[in-house]
Formats: sequence, C-alpha cells, structure tokens
Amino acid sequence: MKRHEQSCAVIIGGTQGLGYAIAKRLIAEGCSKMVIAGRNRHRGEDAAKSLASHAGIDVAFVATDLADPDACKTLIDDAVSRMGRVNVLLNAGASTERGSLRDTTPGQFDDMMAINARGPFFAMQAFANHAIAGGYAASCVNILSMSQYCGQSFLAPYAASKAALATLTKNAAQALRHKHLRFNGIACGWMDTPGEDAIQRRYHGAGDDWLTKAEAEQPFGKLVKPDEVAGLAAYLLAAESGVMTGAIIDYDQYVSGAYPE
Repeated sequence: MKRHEQSCAVIIGGTQGLGYAIAKRLIAEGCSKMVIAGRNRHRGEDAAKSLASHAGIDVAFVATDLADPDACKTLIDDAVSRMGRVNVLLNAGASTERGSLRDTTPGQFDDMMAINARGPFFAMQAFANHAIAGGYAASCVNILSMSQYCGQSFLAPYAASKAALATLTKNAAQALRHKHLRFNGIACGWMDTPGEDAIQRRYHGAGDDWLTKAEAEQPFGKLVKPDEVAGLAAYLLAAESGVMTGAIIDYDQYVSGAYPE
C-alpha cells in the first residue's frame, strides 16, 4: 500500500509512543518526506535516524516547545521550506500532567491549555495558510482523548484541554472544507505508551507489573496499542478517506455514555 507516496508530513509528538507509531506507518505506506517534532532533542534525533534508516527516506527532527505559538508556526514554515509543502499534519504532542478541580494552580492550568490546545491551534493555522497559499489539498489529524467527555477527577485541566482541541478540530473542518482542507480527530482510550508508563510510576506509585495488572481488567484484555491506532490515523490522513472531515472517532473499549448493566 503506497497511499502516502505524495505525503509531506509533519508529526508533532513523533519522537515516541503513538506519534512515532504513526510516523512509521506513514513511511511504510510510501511517505518519504517527514519532519518530526518534540521537546527532547536526544530522543528526537534518535527517532529521526531510526525512521530514516531506509534508503530514500528523508526525516528531520525539529526541537519544538508546543507551549510557544511562535515555535509552532516556525516548525511548519521550516518544514514547507524543507519539503516544498506540508499536506499532512498530525498533532500528537501533549502534556498529561495530573490536576484536579481542587488542587490545580492557574499556572498549571495555563500550561496544560498552552501545550494541548493553543500549540496545536497555531500549528493548524500555519499548516492551513501554507496549503491555501499553495493551492493544494491537505489533511490534519488531532490526537484527542476519551477524557474529553469527562475524565477522572485528577485529569480536570487535561480533559478541558482535549475538549477544547476537539471543538477546534470541528471548527477548522467547517471553516476550511471549501479549501479542500480536512481536519479529523481520534479520541484514544487508555494507551500503552512509554509516556503512560512514566506517568503511572510518577503519579500513581506503579510497579513493574502495572501494565499486566491493568490489562487483566480491560474488556479486551489489553490497553489501546499505538500500532493499532496508527492504521486509522494513516487512513484519515490519506486522500483515500475522501471528503471525511470534522469527525471525532472514539478509539476505545469503553463506550462513552454507557452505564453499568
């Protein structure tokens, strides 16, 4: 399958976890020009080197702080200069720091909104403006969360930030459909990633067996896996998904709005 042969992609949060899995999937489907972005330079450079291990694959890493809107715009500007255009954008970078209604400080709330909503917004803005100026169709996928519908008590600002990004996804889709720009979102459930492992250990006192215990309690006997979500993201980012825009797809084993039997 080579449905991404014409894709020039920017993957924000592409240095590990879900973003990295999606980057691998796009390359497997023919993408040969890619920029990945994240905060950790060492991890990012290693990821870019690994992704570009096959001949003819051009992958660059750009250190980017999502909390800085100018950095988000510059990322897209530089990617267009490097690749000629950016017709695929994935927003997978996010903060999952904990905080409840009772204990979140104004600074913590502002940081969460800056990274999870404002940063992607200005990346989408630059992406859209370049595509419109260049006269080409383009597709963006925002990685959301099932927590956007409510979330646990210790995820109050995180849930708010993802709900904001979900609304921005639909707003952008409605505003720019006549420009042939598509914006869709994937609301992921509890996922098995390096970032989640670090969060579980840092905030919840989890031991080495936390994943085994957590998966034993899930309906399908596992957490969401990045490689599985990658296939859906690749489809949404490809022309094969046609006119689909403004869609928010729940990718989880729990149904939003359901109650115990």
